[in-house]
Formats: sequence, structure tokens, C-alpha cells
Amino acid sequence: MEIDEQESAETVLTAVAKETDERRLVEAAQKDPARFADVYEATFDRVYAYVVARISDRDEAEDITSEVFHKALANLGKFEWRGIPVVAWLFRIASNAIADRRKRAGREQGDPAPEPEASSEAADLDAAEHRAALYRLVVQLPKDQRRVIELRFGEEKSIREIAQAIEKSEGAVKQLQLRALQSLRSRIRETRG
Repeated sequence: MEIDEQESAETVLTAVAKETDERRLVEAAQKDPARFADVYEATFDRVYAYVVARISDRDEAEDITSEVFHKALANLGKFEWRGIPVVAWLFRIASNAIADRRKRAGREQGDPAPEPEASSEAADLDAAEHRAALYRLVVQLPKDQRRVIELRFGEEKSIREIAQAIEKSEGAVKQLQLRALQSLRSRIRETRG
């Protein structure tokens, strides 16, 4: 029982420290817009993961993510701290930007774009956090393994296409993929405790 209570207390303390850090970053950026880079660095992975989960085109997802941070910087003075993570505000901006893009695309094509299914913001936040954590783990892989994972799952290339791109045999690509996935599974288990 003591371990559960201790873990629970540590979780609460970590959350409070994270909230305090975020609040300081936002307040510093509001006083000096040059400090917005710190907010960007702290939230980029989560915002990009949120957008890319909703936009299938990687280039468009990057454009929208850029637009989100541009709008956030432009409206930073209007942001009021209410105890909600700043990333939730950024997700709202992203959601609006995605909806705007879909409406624009629908008008250009002559028919309205389908509205995305409604889902809870908490579920969206959890999913984006998960994708961001996975992205951070992939970035930590050795160069060859990371490249294989990016090509295989990010660009959806076949083993043969990857072998040609990185100039290795198909067997070597399969081994790199296997090692990368094993490493990712192991690191995910470690982070879950």
C-alpha cells in the first residue's frame, strides 16, 4: 500500500512541477516573445502528433503545425492561464486550423468536406502524448534502425524499396527493423514501469 501511495504522490508532484514549468514558459514568452521558442520546444512533438493523426498528408500536417505555432505566437498576449496545459490551447488552435483546411478544400472541390468524428479532448490529449512519446523513442534509435522505421512506417515503403534506398540487402533491412521494434518495445515497457 505504501508503494502505491508513494507512486501516487510522486505522480501528483510531477504533474504540479510540469504545470508550474509550463506556466513559467508561457509567462516568460508573454513578456518577451523571443522566449516563445521555449514553449515551441516543449510542445512541438505533442502538437505535431495531434495534427499528423488527423491529416494523412505529411506536408500538409507540417504546414498546419507551423500555422498553429504562428497563430499561438500572434495571440500569446490573449492567452490566460487557467490551470489547463498550454498544449490544450494549442490543440484547440490545431483543431480549428484543420477544420478550416477541410472547409476550404470542400469549397475548392465543390462539396463539403466531412466533419471529423467528435471525440473527447482527454482522449485526443492521451493519444497525442502517446504518439509524441513514441516519436521521441524512435529518434533515440541508432541511425540505421531509425531510418528503416521512418521509411517503413512513416513513408510506408516496402522492404525492397527500403533496401534500395539505404543500399543494404533485404535481409539486413529486416534485421534492422526487428532490432528497432524490439528496442522500442523494451523502452515502452520501461516507461510504463
